[in-house]
Amino acid sequence: MSRARADEEEYWHSSKFRAFTFDDEDDELSQLKESKRAVNSLRDIVDDDDDDLEKVSWSGEPVGSISWSIKETASSSSSLEGRDTGLQKGSSSYAALPKQVSSYSLSSLFKGRNRLPSLPSLSDAFADTGVKNYAPELRRPKAEYKDYSNDWSPRDTVRRMQRGKVCSLERFRSLQDKLVLLDEAVAGHDGNVITAVLIFLKRTLRREVLFRELEVRQVALCHLIHFLKETGEQKLLLDLLRFLDRTEEVALSQYREHLNIQDVEKKREFLKGCVGLPFSAEDISHIQDHYTLLERQIIIEANDQHLAMAGQSEIFRKYPRKASILNMPLVTTLFYSCFYHYTEAEGTFSSPSNLKKTFKIPDKQYVLTALAARAKLRAWEDVDALLTTKNWLGYTKKKAPIGFHRVVEILQRNNAPVQVLQEYVRLVEDVETRLNLATKYKCHDVVIDTYRDLKDRIQLMAYKCKVERGSAEEEKINSLLSNMQIRWKN
Repeated sequence: MSRARADEEEYWHSSKFRAFTFDDEDDELSQLKESKRAVNSLRDIVDDDDDDLEKVSWSGEPVGSISWSIKETASSSSSLEGRDTGLQKGSSSYAALPKQVSSYSLSSLFKGRNRLPSLPSLSDAFADTGVKNYAPELRRPKAEYKDYSNDWSPRDTVRRMQRGKVCSLERFRSLQDKLVLLDEAVAGHDGNVITAVLIFLKRTLRREVLFRELEVRQVALCHLIHFLKETGEQKLLLDLLRFLDRTEEVALSQYREHLNIQDVEKKREFLKGCVGLPFSAEDISHIQDHYTLLERQIIIEANDQHLAMAGQSEIFRKYPRKASILNMPLVTTLFYSCFYHYTEAEGTFSSPSNLKKTFKIPDKQYVLTALAARAKLRAWEDVDALLTTKNWLGYTKKKAPIGFHRVVEILQRNNAPVQVLQEYVRLVEDVETRLNLATKYKCHDVVIDTYRDLKDRIQLMAYKCKVERGSAEEEKINSLLSNMQIRWKN
């Protein structure tokens, strides 16, 4: 008896509860588990052999009496009915607990008596499959249910979407509510929210109604046009632009479809049809050039494939083609023509001069491209002829629209010999640039002659230390230093 009383005192002075945490364990499932552990501990404390003790309830009535059993049965039944009603209101998918009249009493819990064999125990209730179905849902944060149960206004919906909350837009059924929602999204200046609302309107409104309302909402209209371009919804985009009477944008959108055409012949026919679209005066010339270039590339590609397979051209045997010229830019096509067809007459489609005349290529672009192509082949005579011009009196002169300093850099990248480099380094007008290039690429004669023209004796003596002893450059420097006819500045 004393041992049982000591255990009882220890139980009433102990606590099964823990301090508050943020683990969200104060839900109904956690409380049920705590109650189960409390009942199990009570069974261990009270022994079944204490039948001679008289137990009373909190009201003073003997436990196990008729009046006490009636009150316990009524309270247990009302408790189970309240729980069933709450679960049915919360979600129809949740399984309800069995709704039966309880035959439990406090004495039966303590002594294991007066329990009907057909009714489940408290421990058996936790093993029921119905509890397992809805128990995990009880751990969801209660704030999540507000998005589905409460009727949020358009402004509150937009604010919640801006905070990343999941909101259902299906409850906005009328046109007025949808437009108010769109206006609130635009007022919020959040592009993601505006796009989300536009997707909802695109799905739930007819095109005519959507286009008409967006026509007076330019911000939302720009978002929708950009969205349709990004997602590739070309048909809807064209319908919208036609409704807005934006003919040039319609033409550009149709022209952009050529990027998705892989077959060259089909692309040529498509571009031919695009020439008649209502482009601006500047754009129509670009469309015409694109069609002409592709047509020219098809002809050149067919001829060069035949020459390469037949092995009739030396340049194709020495430098095999690495890729097709089809769908290449104009500059790449010009480089290809300067590389393989530089000597052809102007009347042929593959002639570089024909390409320059047809597409009105500027002199700087033409010289730069042709120089890179001929220098790659180490055709130095062609380089010299490219940079040589004649005046109306028949005199020849070196001229470089891109500047001779760039000519020197291109030639050096293609491993031009020093004699070729020196010829064009001398033509650089700026003295400092000329000295830097000559020193960098070891054009000693250019450096020596420049210091002689500048009459800079000190710099010439300093440069003497940079040339090899006994070389022709050293002898030239000594000859200049000993020349008494030169009036040196220092």
